[in-house]
Amino acid sequence: MILSLVARAVTWFGNFILVYFCALNLSYLLLFLVSLVEVVRFLRRTFFSDYQQILRSDLTLPISLLVPAHNEEHTIVDTVRSLRMLNYPQFEIIVINDGSTDRTLERLLEAYELRRVDRVFKRSLDHKPLRGVYASPLVPGLTVVDKERGGKPDALNVGINLSRYPLFCSMDADSVIEEDALLKAVKPFMEFPDETVAVGGIVRIVNGCTVKDGRVTRIAIPKRPLPIFQVVEYLRAFLGGRLGWSALRALPLISGAFGVYRKSAVLEVGGYDGTTDTEDLELVLALHQRRRAQGARYRIVFVPDPVCWTQVPERWRDLRRQRNRWHRGMMQALVRHRRMILNPRYGVIGMLVLPYYLVFEALGPLVEGIGYLTVIVCALTGLLNAAFFTRFFLVAVLVGVFLSVASVFLEEISFRRYPSWNDLLKLMLFGLLENVGYRQILAVFKLQAYWEFVAGRRRWGRMDRRSFHPQAAPGERAA
Repeated sequence: MILSLVARAVTWFGNFILVYFCALNLSYLLLFLVSLVEVVRFLRRTFFSDYQQILRSDLTLPISLLVPAHNEEHTIVDTVRSLRMLNYPQFEIIVINDGSTDRTLERLLEAYELRRVDRVFKRSLDHKPLRGVYASPLVPGLTVVDKERGGKPDALNVGINLSRYPLFCSMDADSVIEEDALLKAVKPFMEFPDETVAVGGIVRIVNGCTVKDGRVTRIAIPKRPLPIFQVVEYLRAFLGGRLGWSALRALPLISGAFGVYRKSAVLEVGGYDGTTDTEDLELVLALHQRRRAQGARYRIVFVPDPVCWTQVPERWRDLRRQRNRWHRGMMQALVRHRRMILNPRYGVIGMLVLPYYLVFEALGPLVEGIGYLTVIVCALTGLLNAAFFTRFFLVAVLVGVFLSVASVFLEEISFRRYPSWNDLLKLMLFGLLENVGYRQILAVFKLQAYWEFVAGRRRWGRMDRRSFHPQAAPGERAA
């Protein structure tokens, strides 16, 4: 009798897991198809685009580039150098040294002969005390702010307060933006000046590439397996995910590594919020909530051709910290904006996107982990049904493999950033392998985030940075 009840319970739960995975992968597939259609439409719209017209136009809005930096001595000079060479009519660079304990500030002082200045600005957003503001006689548009440690949201709020222009671009200090990225990112602001409040670009992985004088001069995939898995993952997330949500006018996230915002809209929602561990997600959701509540027409869009190159973790412990924070921060943001979930007032973002994030993104690792555990227990106890295992494998693994490989294929037919056939074949191979091992390890990393979320634990999670220069060892300073 007891064995019969256990067998029924296992069968019922197995069927629930199968239905869940079917719904999850069906949503992935539908979103990918929407993204595919949007890529084709985007390429048709931009085939004859003349970005030189934006460059020459007197109507092109100036942009403030905000670069929060904490212990970024290995990359900060290269990052500023790359920003100085951007092809854009008018911009300023504001680097916010957020309580670094390494030589981040010293590297900037030496490279640009910074001098301390008095700067009057309106404190529209609260932030930690400043230690000093510096300007450079060599680079008139460069400002460096030294402040007490307050975290990335706090540093960005300082940058917003000091910024002079109507648009600002938030980025990471370990990133390199392509020369024409701002011209491409600002285009939606030019086309829909009264509606566009935020634009996100694609983030690509710089590990394995050659960076010289602040520019990516040779594109290649990383040599180590862990970053290669992340290349495939990023392609699927941006080209197979965010592009689809953007097409549905419900983009929930703009990467903190590269996003352009209308400053007045961000000030309306109180700037960046420091109560979550994913300030980029929280800000975009706040913008949606504010505009929907006002009943105003607005656009928050993803554009796939402005490129930001960023470093990703090359060690498992760094990846664990990063994904733990991302997952914990997502749950914090969902709780903070829970009134939007299944609320018709908030349109697609409330009725579709946030329920999807809650059911599949937030709870997905928990259900997935229980599913794998159930298969293992059933196999050890002799309760595993061969037909069930086959169906589970098909929906849990093979559909994911298809989406990973399809995202690499979509990259090749649309943007062709990886010129080497060897690189493409390797990406295809890792697209096959990603769903057998790597994906399961990520689920384990995310499971830790549930405990920390419930316990109210807050931490950013340190990731060791490397110099962009391949000849420099991890402990050496970049030239």
